[in-house]
Amino acid sequence: MKVLVVVDMQNDFITGALGTPEARAIVPRVAQKIREFDGDFIAVTRDTHYKEYLETQEGRNLPVAHCVKYSDGWDIAHEISDALFSSLSDDPVVFDKPTFGSVELCNHLADLHAGSFISSIELVGLCTDICVISNALLLKAVLPEVPITVDASCCAGVTPESHRNALRAMEMCQIKIINEEA
Repeated sequence: MKVLVVVDMQNDFITGALGTPEARAIVPRVAQKIREFDGDFIAVTRDTHYKEYLETQEGRNLPVAHCVKYSDGWDIAHEISDALFSSLSDDPVVFDKPTFGSVELCNHLADLHAGSFISSIELVGLCTDICVISNALLLKAVLPEVPITVDASCCAGVTPESHRNALRAMEMCQIKIINEEA
């Protein structure tokens, strides 16, 4: 079983409160990756906060309200949503997560692996240096024998430098990085 994990491709990280030109640039590539995915399962994470966000530890360290549940910024970007829901026979499973990594995603994939061997997991999305790396490392810890890949051309970080640093860190943890030159 091949798995694609689409991390936090939400409006606030693309065009909203925390959007960047690099994030906007990967949207067409991520949509294409989803449409061309020839695997068995797509999981989607969605950063999810509430009106009290600024009172949380994350909010005190990153005092920019974003991805507030049911807001436009919380929604998956239209181009990504269209690709997810029009090109698949089964709807993707969406994991709302209040923090960088999704334990629920890891538990779900571990259960899938126990029932149907997962041959590979590929991650794409935002932000490379926060949520992509967090989920990749959690998955590596939970499923250490499953090859995990990150498509660098379908990821963007808070800055280009922090994106590259995150790719190097994942590579050191035996996560394969592909398409870095794109």
